[in-house]
Amino acid sequence: MTPAGLGMSTIIPLLEAGFIDWIVSTGANLYHDAHFGLGLTMHKGTPFIDDVALREEGVVRIYDIFFDYEVLLSTDAYVREVSARPEFQRPMSTAEYHYLLGGYILEREQALGITRKSVLGVAHRCSVPIYTSSPGDSSIGMNVAEQALAGSQLRFDVSADVNETSAIVFAAKVSGGKSGVLIIGGGSPKNFVLQTEPQIQEVLGISEKGHDYYLQLTDARPDTGGLSGATPAEAVSWGKVDPDQLPGMVVCYLDNTVGFPILAAYALAKRKPRPLKRLYDRRGAIMRQLTEAYLEAKADRDTRAEAATGGGAP
Repeated sequence: MTPAGLGMSTIIPLLEAGFIDWIVSTGANLYHDAHFGLGLTMHKGTPFIDDVALREEGVVRIYDIFFDYEVLLSTDAYVREVSARPEFQRPMSTAEYHYLLGGYILEREQALGITRKSVLGVAHRCSVPIYTSSPGDSSIGMNVAEQALAGSQLRFDVSADVNETSAIVFAAKVSGGKSGVLIIGGGSPKNFVLQTEPQIQEVLGISEKGHDYYLQLTDARPDTGGLSGATPAEAVSWGKVDPDQLPGMVVCYLDNTVGFPILAAYALAKRKPRPLKRLYDRRGAIMRQLTEAYLEAKADRDTRAEAATGGGAP
């Protein structure tokens, strides 16, 4: 996604137009997004090449995209330098980490005389929270882990991520709004954004029905049983999406790098920009709202759980 330039061409315009309120991403997409904000370059290549020769020449390949190994080393060094600063020395959600990192990338862009190159930077400016469902599964997480060996106090609080994302969905619903998910690809981020509803209903015991809108672009087949290809109908059985809205939910089986730009261009051409919701700035308030609803529902949830288990665990 971001190595192919979709961060600059597609995601950033949607963020600035107020069409994306929050994001769940792989750490890899955010790490490679940072290259552009740091003034580093990636190049069009070919998948039909000798990868052993590329390794010997210090060239890294992501399908048909090439970049110098020094790009990794430079980005690693920047992530470590920023993450070692005092404001990072505590446990935090991945949204907090990406917001702080995005602020520093914005400063680097300004120093380099470039703008609107990094999704992290623009998300910081627009106060759009970005979560990573598997924070250790990327070069950002790897560099944070290296710093832990040296005594850093930075830790990713995955429980905060689960609760904050659920609070975002809950706040939208109780305020009379709706929750729509746009899934580009699948994998761990797909489940993480969809599991907000089972977290609200099944785990917290709060009455809810599921996400209202579901649009996925993927090349994954449903018959393999993997999550990436799982259909919205299957998600209904988990409580992830509202069964009443199932007829309007759509899965497009095509290349994301083709379908997503077309969808974004249509949205930007046909709809006026919306006021930014700035959900990052509202995390405290929406978390209090979710906590209050959970505490009210907890007794009934426990009663239902006890009845379902025949009196509780031995």
